[in-house]
Amino acid sequence: MLNFTWSVGAFLVAIGVLVSVHEFGHFWAARRAGVKVLRFSLGFGRPLWRRVDRHGTEFVIAALPLGGYVKMLDETEAPVPADQLAQAFNRKPVWTRMVVVSAGPVANLLLAWLLYWAMFMVGIYGQRPVVGQVLPDTPAASAGFRSGDELRAVDGRSVRTWEDATLALLPAAIDGRRVAVLVQPADAQGSSQERLLDMSGLAYRAEDPDVMRHLGLAWRGPRVEARVGEVVAGGAAEQAEMRVGDLLLAANGKPLADWSDWVQAVRASPEQPLRVRLRRAGAELELTLTPQAVDDGGTRIGRVGLAPQPVTARFDDYYLRLHYGPLVSAREAAGKLRDMTVLTGEVIGRMLSGSASSRNISGPLSIAQFAGQSARLGAAQFLSFLGLVSLSLGLLNLLPVPVLDGGHLLYYSAEWVRGRPLPERLRALGQQVGLVALLALTVLAFFNDIMRLLFRS
Repeated sequence: MLNFTWSVGAFLVAIGVLVSVHEFGHFWAARRAGVKVLRFSLGFGRPLWRRVDRHGTEFVIAALPLGGYVKMLDETEAPVPADQLAQAFNRKPVWTRMVVVSAGPVANLLLAWLLYWAMFMVGIYGQRPVVGQVLPDTPAASAGFRSGDELRAVDGRSVRTWEDATLALLPAAIDGRRVAVLVQPADAQGSSQERLLDMSGLAYRAEDPDVMRHLGLAWRGPRVEARVGEVVAGGAAEQAEMRVGDLLLAANGKPLADWSDWVQAVRASPEQPLRVRLRRAGAELELTLTPQAVDDGGTRIGRVGLAPQPVTARFDDYYLRLHYGPLVSAREAAGKLRDMTVLTGEVIGRMLSGSASSRNISGPLSIAQFAGQSARLGAAQFLSFLGLVSLSLGLLNLLPVPVLDGGHLLYYSAEWVRGRPLPERLRALGQQVGLVALLALTVLAFFNDIMRLLFRS
């Protein structure tokens, strides 16, 4: 119940901020252009609150918080009194109308930069870009990556965190092309090396967020020694007389580097004898135990009833904090906005071309879930989430689809070239097509949301 409350509250805050800024962009530009604004509405449907200012603009908060709109005086929508014709939107020069329409998406892009600026001011933690494990028979293994490699740059662009590296590698993974990665090997003092990742044979789809796993790279997290910290009563380990303090050395003859290797060996051996070599009180012993078979989300895995000893590691060895002053944060925010704009634009372009799955599209249910998760992680994570959604909202509205801002810009561009507006019938047809496309997109987003919830449940 608490998670649901967090998600709903964070969602309402996110939508309220993003929609308010978007519509305020239109409102501000219209007022500056001398256009009379009739209504500024946050949400749709029945008004819950309203107020009229001295200019005659009605401000409304409506019941359905999934968007908003700015209604301007316009002869194409209703008759306009003769004394107000100069304030009608349709009477303004075409470039003025284009500025007013563009102001909404531009406001979202500016908000994204401001949110990223605040994020760097607050300070955000990231994982150090150090490789912990290289999976066999993967592009990373073929490229010669080794455990302990610190990623420094991807295609000439420097990376400071594991997330930076993931975002930089994502477009190349989708395209299936080669990319140069500069690394600092753990055993090399001061000399960097270049690894060439060949992803031409990689079957990767943009909807899978774990691109690093497909490449064969695993992050170096705090190492958990393969030493027994707890023996669960009644489990296979207790029956095999394993004890707290035992150091696990090998399973079925395969050496164990850490606790994760032991977990993988156990999971892969349900109801199959597992020979374990261990060290106890300075002496090496060999035991045999048979993991119990349990169901894990439809997959049959083994379990023996062991837990490791608590991890003791320095936080700074694995994480770093990105925290800057106002001027440096402004520069970092601009770089973040640039990188995320390029990445978001590429993903949108690939979805339109069919090279990326439409399952990437998220609706209000997923947004609410992500909003709640990021809010629980702290202010910096929530600011990062808001920045990404604001950026996505701005870019999506610029798509040349009728009923979206980009569609109106397309009409006005054609009017500028022709010297007169497009025929009314053509514009009406475009609006109908746009409405159908928007409805289909909404249905698809809700469908994706429901499938994600059902799959996770």
